[in-house]
Amino acid sequence: MKVVLQYRASDGFRAQIDETDEATFKREMRDAAVLLHVLKPVTAAVIEAAPKLRLVQKIGVGVNTIDLDAAKAQDVAVANMPGTNSAAVAEMALALMLGVLRRTAYCDALTRAGAGWRPDLAVLDQAGEIGGRTVGLVGFGASARRLAPVLAALGARVIYTARSNHGSEVCAFRPLEALLEEADIISLHAPSTPATRGMIDEAALSRMRKGAVLINTARGDLVDEVALAAAIGSGHLRGAGLDVFAREPAATDNPLFGLPQVLVSPHIAWLTPETLARSLVVARENCRRLEAGEGLLHRVI
Repeated sequence: MKVVLQYRASDGFRAQIDETDEATFKREMRDAAVLLHVLKPVTAAVIEAAPKLRLVQKIGVGVNTIDLDAAKAQDVAVANMPGTNSAAVAEMALALMLGVLRRTAYCDALTRAGAGWRPDLAVLDQAGEIGGRTVGLVGFGASARRLAPVLAALGARVIYTARSNHGSEVCAFRPLEALLEEADIISLHAPSTPATRGMIDEAALSRMRKGAVLINTARGDLVDEVALAAAIGSGHLRGAGLDVFAREPAATDNPLFGLPQVLVSPHIAWLTPETLARSLVVARENCRRLEAGEGLLHRVI
């Protein structure tokens, strides 16, 4: 069974893969049975050009970058990996919260320049702690559930919103509108769907508390980036920590990049050697199941 991984892998990840192939993706897909998909969109054209394709295995959770209708039309199964990256994403969300609140990027650059003991005191006045603040989690999947007790242990009051009330012992449920008005830090953990795209728009941002912080390790298209830049630039919001963007790779003229209150990373919240090792376990098992004619783990379609 031929498996193609469409990903610019590090040497460490390559060492975990039995075979690497330097030939072009398009040529290799002609006789591939399985595509291991990371972020580059799997379009209808990709699927139609792979007549032997039987499975698109998402390395991660979100399948919004896969043309599901085209896969279904070609009788290609799609599966994902819930839980494999939840620890990494939860830790990155926490890191971004701390980075924005403690202005670590500002302090790092200042210290490297030899001016760390002469900071702008107005910037330090904008620093703060997680403890004593209310953190609102938008979406309550695996990463949010892992993050909630950590935040509570740090002294935060944690609330969440989701499609249904999960009855958490750690945090209280709120409708989205109430969460926006109540939270000092809002962390996005929702998938990209027609119902969630653009959910953090100008109106939602205006509902947020003055001085609040927005964290996004979910999907970039949940947020109106122009409206977010305006809300931060005006001083309504304290800042933001963003791992994902509406357009990826993000363009250098993104309006958020000129704001020192914004901490950014290039969609790598999920990306750790531990996540990749867990992902390969699932991928190999689904390849075995596909070949044996058994039911797939975490099948989406």
